[in-house]
Amino acid sequence: MTERPVLIELVREPPFAWIVLNHPEKLNAWSWESARQITAHAESLRFDDEIRVVMVRAEGRAFCAGVDLGMPEDRITGRSPAEKTRNYFEKFRWVHERFALLADLPQPVIMAIHGYCLGAGLEVAMMGDIRIAADDAKFALPEPKVGVGIDAGGDLRLVTEIGAGNAKLLALTGRRIDAETALRMGIVQEVVSRDLLESHVRALAEEINANAPLAVQTIKRTINYRAQQGLAEALRFESASASPLFTSDDMALGYKAMAAKEPAKFEGK
Repeated sequence: MTERPVLIELVREPPFAWIVLNHPEKLNAWSWESARQITAHAESLRFDDEIRVVMVRAEGRAFCAGVDLGMPEDRITGRSPAEKTRNYFEKFRWVHERFALLADLPQPVIMAIHGYCLGAGLEVAMMGDIRIAADDAKFALPEPKVGVGIDAGGDLRLVTEIGAGNAKLLALTGRRIDAETALRMGIVQEVVSRDLLESHVRALAEEINANAPLAVQTIKRTINYRAQQGLAEALRFESASASPLFTSDDMALGYKAMAAKEPAKFEGK
């Protein structure tokens, strides 16, 4: 059996824990295995009463530059376009179920974001309760530039945080924005210099840790309940809506154009 690469690590420093994206040679590019590992760590922390705040950071030049276009050993396949579409639908539902383990941890989750936070990276960041950005951070949802929809629910969580109009502005254009723009839009809550990012996030965790943990968890649970009204139904619709695009001609064109660093000429089929 092939040994799985370690893409994401867990560092316990009670009363805190760091989940560390640690595949810097590929700018922490995201894959199905990344989703499995990050949520396995989250699940291990769920009943850990020594951990009161969870922080997520990344090694290297980027938080996460998006999906691994190579999509290594676990590429989705099917014997027909219909079966392949079904398999994407089920895999997207699986990702939604996994990410819920992170987003709905009883402990607050703080995202420490630097460098590129693109596509899947932004979707991961949206699983946090609070997002702190370094001043070098860049955000985007570039999926339409490669001919696919957004599939992990980050766009739906953005709607809650920044409103439908701003979410559409990002998602329909695929444009990149800087940290200050992300702050103005409400994607992140604070921006700090790159060299202060980890210490700032730790200080924020200490501020939260000084409060009664059951009260903190109750507040998170209550706010999430309101914010996530209708989210489960919307995620299922997203799985169904996005999955056919991953068998489209436009996706093949988009990925080929991105690899060649050329603009794609989409045909809508």
